[in-house]
Amino acid sequence: MAAKPIVALVGRPNVGKSTLFNRLIGERRAIVEDIPGTTRDRHYGDVEWGGRAFSLIDTGGLILGDTDRLTEQVRAQAEIAMREADVIVLLTDIVEGLTGADQEIADLLRRAGKPVLLVANKADNLKREMAIYEFHILGLGDPMPVSAERGLGTGELLDALIELLPNAPAEDEDEAAIHVALVGRTNVGKSSLLNRLLGEERVIVSEIPGTTRDAIDTRILFEGQEIVLIDTAGIRRRGRIDRGIEQYSVIRSMRAISRADVTLLLLDAVEGVTAQDAHVAGYVLEEAKSVIVVVNKWDLVEKDTHTLAMYEEYVRRELKFMPWVPVVFISALTGQRAHRLMPLVLRLYQERHQRLNTSQINEIIREAVAQRPPPTSAGRKLRIYYGTQPAVDPPTFVFFCNDPELVHFGYQRYLENRIRARYPFEGTPLRMSFRGHDRRRGA
Repeated sequence: MAAKPIVALVGRPNVGKSTLFNRLIGERRAIVEDIPGTTRDRHYGDVEWGGRAFSLIDTGGLILGDTDRLTEQVRAQAEIAMREADVIVLLTDIVEGLTGADQEIADLLRRAGKPVLLVANKADNLKREMAIYEFHILGLGDPMPVSAERGLGTGELLDALIELLPNAPAEDEDEAAIHVALVGRTNVGKSSLLNRLLGEERVIVSEIPGTTRDAIDTRILFEGQEIVLIDTAGIRRRGRIDRGIEQYSVIRSMRAISRADVTLLLLDAVEGVTAQDAHVAGYVLEEAKSVIVVVNKWDLVEKDTHTLAMYEEYVRRELKFMPWVPVVFISALTGQRAHRLMPLVLRLYQERHQRLNTSQINEIIREAVAQRPPPTSAGRKLRIYYGTQPAVDPPTFVFFCNDPELVHFGYQRYLENRIRARYPFEGTPLRMSFRGHDRRRGA
């Protein structure tokens, strides 16, 4: 399971970075789903082109040398994205021409030691495109003209990006191993939990956020099953700009999540569920990885007989877009309930690879339709003929119907709930799609 390469999109304000980001994400050669309830800012997305996939990071406008708080936050976020990226795209504005800010950013990128693509945006016509040559002075190679607004030149840009991406590694040499990523915000106890699971001080543990700088893989054997634990790096916070840094901590988790079968999403029991926790959870869901929500530091919470049940209800309410996840309350420091995690990982891995046969799925469809008939639209009624499960890891269901346009999200969720009522697929997202099928012609 190779992690996806990361491409960071940087530049000064108002050059069209977000427009280009939306253009590249919108042209991806894969299904894009909007999942209601996912409270997550879209600063990143997946792109597929020419048989390669990568994660694209959008950043705020870079203003170097300015010291106001907002500018510092934006700059810190962009620096993190650039540090984590495999390839950097520097976007400039061909209408405004070369600026001192472009030159300052180019100087910064030359020191980064990463492959850089220089792109001149707003090249909407030949006259503008001819003005591209002044950008050669930046010393970052030949500039590429594009129009993010109109989509001109974006195919050539993607072709060039694919050429710069690191070579795709060979398929994971230990396919039999279960990969488990420990993800979450800084200082929630990821490294402490890893040490607890290992029973030894495998990684440095510190109360200073950002101690872990890189992802660390550790192999263990549990009940005869090899498990690779991936401890993800935190984000180093810098004084008063820590909130801006925290908004980008998801970048550090992206590679680990894409490599994982099961993720342990750690929350801080004292601080509660934050927007950034929801961001990371949303990325886990988008990557269709199995997940266990681990509420750490439970030993620090004052309790009565109802505390655990009430706190679990609160967690599920805040992460309502994934109601099927197990929630475990632990203390990595004392070891409380930590022993429950590995057996649960094995169970979720089995659920992830469960396959239903067509007769089982069709029985669920018949019962679901009988209890709640499909909705009608403009006098047309949705008819579901049959379903199959063509894939596992993650479990993928395809329903053949008279018209996929008649499928409302609410009814799709209803069918998913009916599947889970009989086969829970605990902690595992399900992929569901609907395809048109002319029953009369058998097509």
